[in-house]
Amino acid sequence: MMGYIWGGMIITAFFFSFLTGNIETVAQSALTGAENAVEMAMGLLGMMCFWSGLLEIAKRAGLTEKLAKCIRPLTKLLFPKLNPDSPAVTAMVMNMTANFLGLSNAATPLGLAAMTELDKINSKKHIASDEMCMFVVINTASITLIPTTVITLRAAAGSADPFGIIVPVWICSILALTVGVITAKILSKGKGRRL
Repeated sequence: MMGYIWGGMIITAFFFSFLTGNIETVAQSALTGAENAVEMAMGLLGMMCFWSGLLEIAKRAGLTEKLAKCIRPLTKLLFPKLNPDSPAVTAMVMNMTANFLGLSNAATPLGLAAMTELDKINSKKHIASDEMCMFVVINTASITLIPTTVITLRAAAGSADPFGIIVPVWICSILALTVGVITAKILSKGKGRRL
């Protein structure tokens, strides 16, 4: 569907540029935009490779396992119905760790694995369980130590201080996570009363 939308926008732009006599300007803008996109993609690729490599080093050194152990008491509080040794908890903890380190690309497969495991133990397959809803909230509003993607985008766009957003990101993500978790807990209790 998105291909049709983008294709329609491109055709419309070229059609109206031809009618108004601005075809040369639109063609030049398209080439400039493509060049900027490639430059930004290469910058993102380099930064993602760097941070993914750093995460791999942390994994091999056992740092992610230690961080995961630190997070486990929190998962017991947030997911009291789950067995702490279940594969779902392991995948969730690794997802939270990857998100905390700002590696959203590495966190995605772990998040999908966690949801698959949570779905296996969900008694009502057509309705998301409280644990699934809570995990989505935590995954979406996760606290990020180093917002790698945003820093990379800022650096690629020529920002004078690409790391200047770190403290505001911490504040916003902590607030978003707190509100999200509290809301999910309240709605979870309310759902039990309604049913």
